[in-house]
Amino acid sequence: MLSTQLGLRPISNAPVPCKICDGPANLFGVVDMNRPCQIAHVPNAPLSGVPIYYRRCADCGFLFTDAFDDWSIEQFRTHIYNDGYEAVDPDYRIKRPTDNAAAIARFWGPHKAGMRVLDYGGGNDVLCAGLRAHGFGEAVTYDPMVPEHAARPEGKFDLVTCFETLEHVPDPLATIGAIAACVAEPGGVFYSTLTQPDDFDTQGMGWWYVGPRNGHISIYTKHALALAWNKFGFKTAPLNSGTHLAFKTLPPEWGLEEAPSAA
Repeated sequence: MLSTQLGLRPISNAPVPCKICDGPANLFGVVDMNRPCQIAHVPNAPLSGVPIYYRRCADCGFLFTDAFDDWSIEQFRTHIYNDGYEAVDPDYRIKRPTDNAAAIARFWGPHKAGMRVLDYGGGNDVLCAGLRAHGFGEAVTYDPMVPEHAARPEGKFDLVTCFETLEHVPDPLATIGAIAACVAEPGGVFYSTLTQPDDFDTQGMGWWYVGPRNGHISIYTKHALALAWNKFGFKTAPLNSGTHLAFKTLPPEWGLEEAPSAA
């Protein structure tokens, strides 16, 4: 079978422990591996014939697939983040990181000269290049999927950004823990991942954000995100359905009179 050839984890009908809270996660739904998030970008995407089953935790609502849990970074690069990826996410290369850099500069600009900023999962360094151009004292990219940025920078960072990354990871607690370990005290994490809408029980697998072709394999509720960050002593505050701030203690000079937003 194609699933076996791809090295996907065999499916089981039995519930498995939730990756966030260890609650029971039963099978919830299935989509084709080639399903993109925004079907309008690729309206004629062919079916791969490989079913990807997702589970949902009965306790925290976290939706995830364990199909890719045995994959190496190289397998993700080959089958997901390959030459065809830009067709299913045309904004990832330039528009999204450029817009996000502008949002960060608007909010943290007054503190930019003395700030260390790390963009976790930052891909091509466009966001950090934008921050450096805005005058930030230090802005560096870390992304294990990108060879030229795969070395984890040393030290702690006043601000860690992480845009559209947490939905891509097969081990969310390991990733959130790794992000938390990079944050100075005081300091914070400005991150984005879209949380399940209030009518998710009705939309189910039809919700547009569920798309294995885009690498969206971990889909959170606000509750699941709070539980995950709390395991590392962090609070997380949703600024809207897709943008969040995580922290132990925020620098008082940042202020929160105007909530930042990101694309």
